[in-house]
Amino acid sequence: MVDNKVLASTHANFFQTLPQQTDSAKRDTTKKVMKKSGLDSKLEYYAKDSVVLDRKNEIQYLYGGARVKYEGLELDAEYIRFDNKNKVIFASGVKDEKGKYYGRPIFKTEGQGSSMADSLSYNTETGKGIVDGVFTEQEGGFFSGGKTKMQPDNEFHVHGTTFSTCNLPHPHFGIQISKGIATENHIIAGPVFMKFEDIPMPIGLPFLFFPKPNKKASGFILPTPGEDATRGFSLLGGGYYLAFNDYLDARLTSNIFTNGSYDLNLVSNYTKRYKYNGSLSLAYSSSRNGLEGTPEYEPLKNFNITWSHSQGANARPGTTFSASVNAGTSSYFRETNAYGTYDPSQALRNTMSSSIAYGKVFGDGLFNFTSALTHSQETQNKTISLTLPDIALNMTTISPFDSKKRVGEAKWYQKLTVGYSMSAYNRVNTTEDVLFSKSGLNAFTNSVDHNVPISLPFTLFQYLNFSSSVNYNEKWDFKTIRNRYIRSSTGTGYEVRPDTVNGFKRGGQYSLSTSMSTKIYGTKQFKGNGSIRAMRHVMTPSLSFSYRPDFAKESYGYYLPAQYYTDDLRPGMSQPTGEYVKDQFGNQVLYSVFMNGGPSQGRSGSIGFSMDNNVELKVRNRKDTTGTGERKLAILQGLTFNTNYDLFRENKKLAPINFSGRSQFTEKLGINFNGIFSPYSVGLVSYTTGTGANQVTTTSYQELDRYVWKDGKLPRLTNFGFSFDYSLNPEAFKKRNENIDQLNQQNTPANRTQEQIDQLNAISRDPNAFVDFNIPWNFSFNYRFDYSNTLGRPETRNVTNTLNFSGDFNLTPKWKIQYTSGYDFKAKNLSQTNFAIYRDLHCWDLSATWVPFGAYQSYSIDIRVKASVLQDLKLSKRKGYYTRY
Repeated sequence: MVDNKVLASTHANFFQTLPQQTDSAKRDTTKKVMKKSGLDSKLEYYAKDSVVLDRKNEIQYLYGGARVKYEGLELDAEYIRFDNKNKVIFASGVKDEKGKYYGRPIFKTEGQGSSMADSLSYNTETGKGIVDGVFTEQEGGFFSGGKTKMQPDNEFHVHGTTFSTCNLPHPHFGIQISKGIATENHIIAGPVFMKFEDIPMPIGLPFLFFPKPNKKASGFILPTPGEDATRGFSLLGGGYYLAFNDYLDARLTSNIFTNGSYDLNLVSNYTKRYKYNGSLSLAYSSSRNGLEGTPEYEPLKNFNITWSHSQGANARPGTTFSASVNAGTSSYFRETNAYGTYDPSQALRNTMSSSIAYGKVFGDGLFNFTSALTHSQETQNKTISLTLPDIALNMTTISPFDSKKRVGEAKWYQKLTVGYSMSAYNRVNTTEDVLFSKSGLNAFTNSVDHNVPISLPFTLFQYLNFSSSVNYNEKWDFKTIRNRYIRSSTGTGYEVRPDTVNGFKRGGQYSLSTSMSTKIYGTKQFKGNGSIRAMRHVMTPSLSFSYRPDFAKESYGYYLPAQYYTDDLRPGMSQPTGEYVKDQFGNQVLYSVFMNGGPSQGRSGSIGFSMDNNVELKVRNRKDTTGTGERKLAILQGLTFNTNYDLFRENKKLAPINFSGRSQFTEKLGINFNGIFSPYSVGLVSYTTGTGANQVTTTSYQELDRYVWKDGKLPRLTNFGFSFDYSLNPEAFKKRNENIDQLNQQNTPANRTQEQIDQLNAISRDPNAFVDFNIPWNFSFNYRFDYSNTLGRPETRNVTNTLNFSGDFNLTPKWKIQYTSGYDFKAKNLSQTNFAIYRDLHCWDLSATWVPFGAYQSYSIDIRVKASVLQDLKLSKRKGYYTRY
């Protein structure tokens, strides 16, 4: 073996090498270093095959897996030639016996990513170079083809190059750049035109500017043209992006329609590393859904505010602050079709809610303080509920008679525990149109509740677990009510008119309770070689007793008698008549002066009973090849029966018997069920109304105060329901969850774009939103059955059962069809049905959604570039559910 040593001399500007060997498999592949001579910097080179020197012309030839490093240039190719006299490095690939070109040059310059080319020539003295057939990735796009000239100031002059987001050396589409200059921060090109499958488009642009910022930069957001059957032609998503710094930005976008409709949306994201991050969105919409001159043409004004804020886990130990706000007019999502996303789940939403919460733990963890501003809306009835604020203070349960130095088991009195909790609120329930009026703001009610629980657990006879407790509750209200009862014009009913009285009012109450529970085990072993080896039944019976005095007595002042007043709407003119309201049994009716519930009325004492059951089988594990393996199989889980007996109720003292449970038949299929048994008989009951000639007697079936077992019958089933869900291909849901986890890991909340946030939300809402062609099909369904018959009569029986299903399948390796629907067996009709079609076009994708029938009938078709850098290059066609013609 001959060592290819390179000799360096300070007086010579060339390399020396021994003659090239014919056996390339035995060549020395060590790295050679040429120190300064004719070069200004150190040159490192390497070749797997051989290194050959042309001493006369001062040219170095590198064959097979060659590599050169010089200053900021790193170059790999199958063939490299270095001309030391002219300071030129040339690199190219070679053709094999079949004519295939391989070993193309891969080069990287300082401050740029790696690029591939057919060949290149680079002058180490001037820093200039020429690259033919370049293929390089820049900021999510790819430059391919043409000729590139490198300049010493790190500029690149390009000619005949194609820019595309398609990652193929021969892309499906692209922007053809006739001439261009690329610097570290931008690319200026022109003229340019689109090219699809090598077919140039007839319309181009005289110049084009590609920003390549090293940091966030402000700029215009180009709109997307569109068409809506009702609102006309549109420009969607256009606006301006403001990059204040790396921690704060804002994006103002709009949707504009030719019929006069428009939407505005301001979104801002902010973050402070290790401290907090969040986003704020303000949206306003003016929608016209009819022809000019029709009532529907009048603009519908809507707005929406969303704000999310999260605090870092270690930002302020012991203190938390978070916000999740979604508020606005009830018809915003419906009228804007979820701000142009055509997402049925968002357009159909009928509730909105918000919460801004603050919490702090103090007193060495003894106290926990929380406060929140909350809001909820029901969009159908346009009702709104605000709580400003909701405050809670909780104290950890303490044992006042126990000692920290105690050794051994605690004595009975040392087990006594005391706790404390306080909650306060300032709340209003009203409608959207009067919320900010004077009457709406005056409707706020406020209250403070204090609760002190005292409990003492103990055990008798080793198996009976007892727990006794005393609970004291005190309520403070700053507004009370005084009711006026006005007789109706027919004299058979009355109307209640409450008057609000400002002033402080307190009310206290207490209750006593005790409970006992134990466990009973039953086990059955099975002999032989059968699949069932053993069965175990665990019963947990419990018995409880509770008592609460009557706090409606006149001495407490918490309740007042209901009295009739004269019907006069003038303030202060309605006067008491001296007649009091009575119930159907002739007892005087009392009402509480507390606006949102106070101390309870009437004595209460009850005995409760419950029985919990769990049944398990121990079966042979067929997967165990030894034949001795076993596994547990839950047959019944949480089969619970419970009821209670009211000691002071005048009739029907025994409450209905409730039961619930679940059964896991297989690892993939489980059933949940629940129901109610009534212990009372049903019979005909006569009612007489009116007097004299107007007296009318009616008869109807009602529950009687008579137990069914007195008639030799079992309790009557009045309600029953069960449900189950099943997926024929659970791997689809596993893939969906993995996709969500991956998206969460790749993009932290602070750095997510709005497109990524929308994508994650869509996947979370819809199991089929993630298109995975690796799963050829998926079908899942859930079924719900409900039966109710309060009187056990045919005329009172009601049965509902619904089936919901969803899934997808690959029509071809590149076509995916998804569907979501259901069937209501009572209405004999399909529920909300959605179809979606997805076509993978490599660097493009085609998606279509269709709601074929129902109130939200609509469709949406989009063809667009996958990469976000050209996200505005798309074509959309939509028909909203609001379209009337």
